[in-house]
Formats: sequence, C-alpha cells, structure tokens
Amino acid sequence: MKLDAKIPEGPMAEKWTNHKFKVKLVNPANKRKHKVIVVGSGLAGASAAATMSELGYKVHCFTYSDSPRRAHSIAAQGGINAAKNYPNDGDSVYRLFYDTVKGGDFRSREANVHRLAECSNLIIDHCVAQGIPFAREYGGYLDNRSFGGAQVSRTFYARGQTGQQLLLGAYGALSKEIKTGGVKMYTREEVIDVVVIEGQARGIISRNLVTGELTRHEADAVVLATGGYGNVFFLSTNAMNCNASAAWRAYKKGAAFANPCYTQIHPTCIPVHGEYQSKLTLMSESLRNDGRIWVPKKVGDKRPANDIPEDERDYYLERKYPSFGNLVPRDLASRNAKQVCDEGRGVGPTGNAVYLDFAEAIGRLGRDNIEAKYGNLFEMYNRITDEDPYTTPMMIYPAVHYTMGGLWVDYNLMTTLPGLYAIGECNFSDHGANRLGASALMQGLADGYFVIPNTINDYLASNKLEKVSTDHEAFAEAENAAKDKLDRLLAVNGSRTVDDFHKELGHLLWENCGMARNEKGLKEALETIPKIREEFWRDVNVPGSADDLNQALEKANRVADFMEFAELMVKDALERAESCGGHFREESQTEEGEALRKDDAFCHVAAWEFTGLENEPVLHKEELEFEEVHLSQRSYK
Repeated sequence: MKLDAKIPEGPMAEKWTNHKFKVKLVNPANKRKHKVIVVGSGLAGASAAATMSELGYKVHCFTYSDSPRRAHSIAAQGGINAAKNYPNDGDSVYRLFYDTVKGGDFRSREANVHRLAECSNLIIDHCVAQGIPFAREYGGYLDNRSFGGAQVSRTFYARGQTGQQLLLGAYGALSKEIKTGGVKMYTREEVIDVVVIEGQARGIISRNLVTGELTRHEADAVVLATGGYGNVFFLSTNAMNCNASAAWRAYKKGAAFANPCYTQIHPTCIPVHGEYQSKLTLMSESLRNDGRIWVPKKVGDKRPANDIPEDERDYYLERKYPSFGNLVPRDLASRNAKQVCDEGRGVGPTGNAVYLDFAEAIGRLGRDNIEAKYGNLFEMYNRITDEDPYTTPMMIYPAVHYTMGGLWVDYNLMTTLPGLYAIGECNFSDHGANRLGASALMQGLADGYFVIPNTINDYLASNKLEKVSTDHEAFAEAENAAKDKLDRLLAVNGSRTVDDFHKELGHLLWENCGMARNEKGLKEALETIPKIREEFWRDVNVPGSADDLNQALEKANRVADFMEFAELMVKDALERAESCGGHFREESQTEEGEALRKDDAFCHVAAWEFTGLENEPVLHKEELEFEEVHLSQRSYK
C-alpha cells in the first residue's frame, strides 16, 4: 500500500482552484453512462447524491433509515461555520483555516483544511438559496454566534436545530432528483460489504432490513457517507443505529483506516443517569456562548446550586483560559470538566457533572432573548431532567460525540481502494485530532456539494471501466460471506444479549481509551478485547431469523464489527505515544496538565492496512507538512 495524498502544487490559496482546472472532466453526454453508488443520506450523502445527479450521473443512494431525512445529521444543533465576516470582527478564509488547523492540534492536512474554509462561504450562499431559515438580525441580515476555539463569531444557525434545517435542504435537493429519475433511492437497506473487482470498488452487497433479502448492486464508483464510529463506546450522543460497519468492511477490502484513536468527547452533554441508559443526549455547544461553567470551590459541597454564593464558585475555564473562557475547544473543556470532578468538586447525584449557568445572561439579555436563541434546547433539557434551566443551572458532563479518525482519503477524497470514496465524518481528512464546533456540518456539505462532484470525474475519465455484471464471482463471494456471517450469528444461540456485550466493550473503551489514556490501560484493553470478542461469538443470543425484520440481528452484525474495530482503535492509541487534541496520553502532558505533542515522532497520519484478523495490521505514515500555520504549542490562555 502506498499513500499518495495527491496534494496539488502551488500556493495554498490557489491549490483548489488550480486542481479543479487540471482534473479530467467527463462530458455531459458521457456522464449519463456512469453509475455511482452513494451509501448514506445525511448531509454528505444527500448533498453528494443530489449534486452528482444534477450533473448527469446515474446515482443509486442507500440508507438504512425509512427516509433520507431521518439521517443522523438531523441531530446537529448548534450551527455551521463560514468565513463571511458579517459581524465585521476580523474573520477571513485564512483565519477559519488557521483556527481549524490549530484546533485540530496540527494533525490535519493543511491543503484539505484550506479547501474546506474556501468552500464554507459557498455553502451559506447555496443554503440560503435553498430557503434554509437561518437566524437573522433585526435588519434582516444573517446572524452569527460564537463557538469554541475561535475569537470571532462565524457560526450560522437556525435556533438549536441547524442540522435538521440543513438536512431538509439537502433532502429537498435529493427529492427533486429522485422525482426526475436521476437518483434511485433505496431505504431500509444496509450495506453489508463492498465488492472489489480487479482492484477497484465496483459495487456493494445490501441487505433489506424488512425482508432480510441480500441484493447485489454494481457501479463505476462507490461513495461512502456513513458517519463515524462513536457508538463503539455504547453510550454516546449518536443515534443508536449509527455504526462503523460500512467503513470497517471497506477497510477489510483494502481501504486504509486513519487515526482511529481520534475520538471527540463533547463537553456539553446531559450526564449519565442510570445503568439502563441506552444513549446520551447532547446540549449544543452554542449554549457556551451565554452559559457560564462552574463547580463549587469546596470539595464535596452538596448544596443546591442557587444556594452557593458567587465567591464560593470556581468558573474554572474563565480562570484558566482568560482569552477564550467558556469558548475553549471541546477537548480542553471536556478534560477540565473531568479534572474538577476527579478532584471531588463535581455536582449532581453521581458527582460526575458541572454546572452550565444562564443566570448572568438572563439578567443581562432578558429571558425572552435567551428563549429565542435556545428555547428548544432548554425544553429538551427540561423534558429529560425535569429541571428548569431558566431558574436552575443545567448539569452537564462530557460524552463521546464525534470521531476525527476514519478512512484515509487523498485530496480527491478517494480511499486507498481505487473507485471507493469517503466523505463527511467517515473520512479522516479535515479535523486533525480535535474538531472545532460547527465544523461537522461544514465538512459534510463541502464534501457533498462542492468537492466530490469536482473530483470523482477525474477517476471516471482516467480509467477505462469495463462493464461488470452482478453475476461476477466477486459479487457471489461477497454475498456468500455476508450470508455466512449472519447465519453464524443466529447459530450461536447463547445466553447473553447483544447489548450486554456491547456495554461490556463500551465500558472498557471509556475507561481505558476515553478522555484520558495511558500505556497500562491500553495494554490491558488490548488483552481484554479479544476475550470479549471470543466470548461474543461463543455466547451471544440473537433470536429470530435472517429472512425478515430482525433488529437484534442488525445490531449483532454491527457489534461484531465493533468487536474487531475496537482493537485497532486501541492499538492506534497505544502506538501514538503523545497527546494531541482529543487523544490525551497521561504520560505526555505539560507541567500545567495540557496536551504535549511530540512533533519529531508523531507529526503524521497513522493509516492502517488490514492483513487478516489473525495478523497484525500494517502501519503506514503520511507525513504532515505545515507551510502556512507553523507548528506551535496550542494555547488558549
């Protein structure tokens, strides 16, 4: 395997423009001859499918949901970044680029990040044209708010439901193309495998989740837009169906997996409240604009929040990071919350929570103003906790949210498997070791609307793709392997549920490869994961059959992949003996407890090659070069 990032020559600000001119094109008549499969219908998938269909390609789009509009992008709350500089506070494409590289702790590819910043303004124009109801100021101009990791207001938002509104825009564009016949939509279909013929991705095997039927689908290229792997931890802010299976199976077919240890812990989540909880609920990072985070100064102080006077409160983020205060990046906010709770100053029944207090903002702006900005978030919090955040501070604690690792892709967003692309959260390319808030929606739409439509044509125009049939033996082999795996799961007939195994794995990862990692814990996890996996295949209980609707079988199939993926994730964390962004190795920190990078040894992307389940994966390194934003120790003080 050879990693060739295909980064264009020339000045950073001109790379993308020059690249678009130099890639080969497919003329409009020939586009109609090419079929592209898009897996996933979230922001990245829906926008890519719609845009490529508008260009003339035949697109088949797959989602395991009953409608594209139920993709998990709908859950994004806080906003989408762009460098419009409407507040006139000094923003620019370069500053957005700089903040994103710095926020990712210098572990992202500069050229990809600059392209993302360039596309950001186009996204806003496009979405406004679609009718997305972004918040507006009194005069009618689009409003902006602040997010962590930046000192400018560049986040466009639609109250606390930005992802939902943006997804409806992409869904509208997709629906138009479904109506014209340019896109054939497959709902309640889960991709079971990628089919490789003569070293190229030429199709997929899909399972109908209602009937259980396995079907074969051929194409000239396959685009994965299947999100991240946060649910490997069991408890996360992701929807319960979110999984890593498509990306993991692509990895097993030859696509390198990059930086799997990079997991983002979001600081603003409703704390775990019970042993039987199945997922966690996120409170948007936008709340940190007006909410102040604090804990009691005194260890073990159990008084109600409103009974603790000001001089006995520790606004620890404002104290430690005066330049950014409550708007430090997510990795810093999360680690500091864990630290004060570990000191015994956490609040709530479990002691694993901190306060997010809006009293000062309500006093300054008025309740009506706060309600207009965050009303639906406050209502959500009230329904879950039965507490009123207008009168009592919210309680929050960090939780697994987003994954910066993913399939390795080059500048064209192609994986190491020719013909297979990865866009959105399922690739590794833009966020380094830590994603800045409001950048996920930006990347998903940039990849789907503006990048993949400009790069996929280079592959289609440069390669003579022989017509393939689903009768090809590669399709039969992939389908038979998928069926065998499902049959094996049903045949175990053990005594433990899938959830029971998933919880055991997730708890192990949270404790040993969560907000903080160390060599001892990672080595223990590497010893334990194979034992859990072996026990899973010996004692899991999957009721029902493979020939109809069987959600237990769906889940078992995904958890079986998590059992394999978890080992690679921990191996990557052990290999990277430095701290950077969301990957915090306790052995590598400054005297003040901040992440300490080791640029001489680890200024690279770690891309892993599959060599068989019984063999060690091979590590390949893409060395990172920083021409524009020079390597320095991150500081938000």
